[in-house]
Amino acid sequence: MLSSSVNYWMSSVGLIYFLAGIFVLRKEISAALGWEKLITLGPVLMAVPVAMFGTDHLCSPGPIKDIVPSWVPAHLFVTYFVGCALLAAATSLTVRKYVRLSFTLFGVMFFLFVCMMHIPNALADPKDRFAWEIVLRDITYSGAGFALAGVYSRASSPQQSKWMILFGRVVIAMAAIFFAVEHFLHPEFSPGVSSPAVTPSWVPFPSVWGYLAGTILLTAGIGLALNKKPRIAATSIGALMVVIALSLELITLILALARGGSTLEINVALDTVFDTMLYGGAALVLASALPRDPDLVEKT
Repeated sequence: MLSSSVNYWMSSVGLIYFLAGIFVLRKEISAALGWEKLITLGPVLMAVPVAMFGTDHLCSPGPIKDIVPSWVPAHLFVTYFVGCALLAAATSLTVRKYVRLSFTLFGVMFFLFVCMMHIPNALADPKDRFAWEIVLRDITYSGAGFALAGVYSRASSPQQSKWMILFGRVVIAMAAIFFAVEHFLHPEFSPGVSSPAVTPSWVPFPSVWGYLAGTILLTAGIGLALNKKPRIAATSIGALMVVIALSLELITLILALARGGSTLEINVALDTVFDTMLYGGAALVLASALPRDPDLVEKT
């Protein structure tokens, strides 16, 4: 369980990386048109939660080291190492240095998480849909890492770049379709990523939002899978997740803070906001790696 001081440090680090990312990208954001502005913000929306989760690993290693597989030695060292790796990746993406190397390693790291932890956990209880959602969530982060590294590999290794971006597109399509089906089967649950929380009672027509999110994810996932207007498809997923994170989930967090909710409630709300933002940022990073579609840019 995170303490209020850990939440403070996570939030402070997130704000620093957000401001730094906006400053570094200010010219690109200004020059972008229409939805391309959101795609341009993708690296910032990805770097901020990555930096926050890295800070969590360093400031509160206890709960995290307990989920490291028992056969892996030096649990505490591994926890600190992963925290440093996440902060290094966020810094690399923010300042645009060594992105090819850092996000190849980022993609490998999350792929290993999926293979070493999440799939065994899901297979231990195949009926636990949330365990499978974590598998698909983290494979999305891996795919986005490889896609971003692929962008920076185009000049030196064009064939490798093609396969890295293809991997990102396919796994993110699979995840989107899976999450869409989950939204259709369980529309009463909060739209977003791997959330066991029911949509709050203050939200009007809660099931409608579940079905709407499912429709967007299914349409975009099929578009990505078939490579039909893939940039628009990936941007749609990113936009949906960013809107959910900054509206429904952020309001839920603010309400929990305002009424003095328990530390556990606030921790879950904070993690949900930034997990969903990371998912949105990952989809937008994939969009930046895909061919530009003129329909996505406003005509002047």
